Amino acid sequence: AKYAGLTEGDAHVIRNAGGRASDDAIRSLVISYKLLGTREWFVIHHTDCGMELFTNEIMGDLLSNSLETATIDASGWHDVGKGPGCTDGKYINWLTIKNQEQSVAEDVRRIRNHTLVPKNIPIYGFIYDVRSGKLVEVPAAMAAGRPL
Repeated sequence: AKYAGLTEGDAHVIRNAGGRASDDAIRSLVISYKLLGTREWFVIHHTDCGMELFTNEIMGDLLSNSLETATIDASGWHDVGKGPGCTDGKYINWLTIKNQEQSVAEDVRRIRNHTLVPKNIPIYGFIYDVRSGKLVEVPAAMAAGRPL
């Protein structure tokens, strides 16, 4: 909100790992619209996101070994914990990111097509470039998010 020049109360900012359109994020958006009158939504992912550094399989395997903090180096992720772990992580979709533009467009489409989302709300899709400080429009997301 601060980056966009907004002050407290101007926007309802919903943050989660990767900025993904999870069920909980959509729940928050619907509440924001229905009870607070939010009139437009922005999906903003960012470059150099940690969600690009692993897959569902990697996360599930790491958690199976232990619940302690893992490490990463040039050869990948390593679990240094002693255990015990838990296999429940293998059954969670961690909403990892392979391609920023695709994930933004996917998230905008998911929000747009949700049954609880009014079709007249514009939904915009951007990637925040952490190096330049610029918002980069994602054309496929912008097209998917147009009000119907």
